Amino acid sequence: MAETICRSLRDGALEGEHAAALTIKDSIYSPFGPIVFNHVLTQLSSFILAGKSQSRALVLITLSQSPSFYADLLKANGIDLVSSHKWLRVLDCYTDPLGWKDQIPCSLPSTSVSSSLCKDVKNLDRLLSSIFELGKGVIGDEKCRFAVAIDSISEMLRHSSMSSVAGFLSNLRSHGEISSVFWLLHEDLHESKTSAALEYMSSMLATIEPMTQLANGLRESTENIPLTEQNFNRGKFNTRLKRRNGRVRVVNTFTSARSSVLTNRALDSNLSHLKRQLLRALYPSCNSTYSFQRRKKMIGQRLYFHLNTKERENQLKFMMAVNPSLKKILL
Repeated sequence: MAETICRSLRDGALEGEHAAALTIKDSIYSPFGPIVFNHVLTQLSSFILAGKSQSRALVLITLSQSPSFYADLLKANGIDLVSSHKWLRVLDCYTDPLGWKDQIPCSLPSTSVSSSLCKDVKNLDRLLSSIFELGKGVIGDEKCRFAVAIDSISEMLRHSSMSSVAGFLSNLRSHGEISSVFWLLHEDLHESKTSAALEYMSSMLATIEPMTQLANGLRESTENIPLTEQNFNRGKFNTRLKRRNGRVRVVNTFTSARSSVLTNRALDSNLSHLKRQLLRALYPSCNSTYSFQRRKKMIGQRLYFHLNTKERENQLKFMMAVNPSLKKILL
């Protein structure tokens, strides 16, 4: 079913229609959203490079990973980046999202893909203009379109209101030179109305759910270890596609994180991303500034996620008990 989604993004939008939009949704109970996002990104890049997509270029907005991570991902999946300047642009909102590094003398990391640095992720109007400029810089004056990928809409919602982000996505979809847009959402970090609004704006929805729903979450630890281990190996991949006649097609499939089509060599490199997924349990909703370690540097971040601190802390502790190797990742 993932291939159906990739083909829909490849085909783009008909004349006079809004761009195709995909929401990839996961949670801490089945944190495989980044793997699905990376698979879709890789497939669409292959289509563009082979000239089989309506899009002739791709603009990637990085909020949760560095541009070099995606350069390595594409290389690992056999995509040649020598000609990436002809079809790929990266808007780096990860390295210095709030412009703090202007006050600290430091050198920015280099990457093998063409990237532009964004120093104010709160200014969505400027961010939108940057996306259009990058896309136009690739396709030029030709009458063709480009695709847009956002690796974490949850990161964007840290700094902007839901209404601002909804307007931002709506402007992307309605732009005449954009063929498709897709983004990743960590559902458990937001209120249900936020998730519902993003789903409503999407023409496609891919949801990764745990194979087994525990009655009391992860609290009954000793009894539920086998079931929880299963959730970290396999999950339910549910898709919903809105047809042009207004009907919705729902498909439910089972996928394995190790053996399915979604699995690629990015799984091992996603350990650092999984670490951040688990760390979300320790940094829930609050209106005060928390400091936490990221790449051995203490960076202040304001988090506005409406979650329960104690419950998510217990979840993290239990996951570390189920899989002791996570301790080496986190500590």
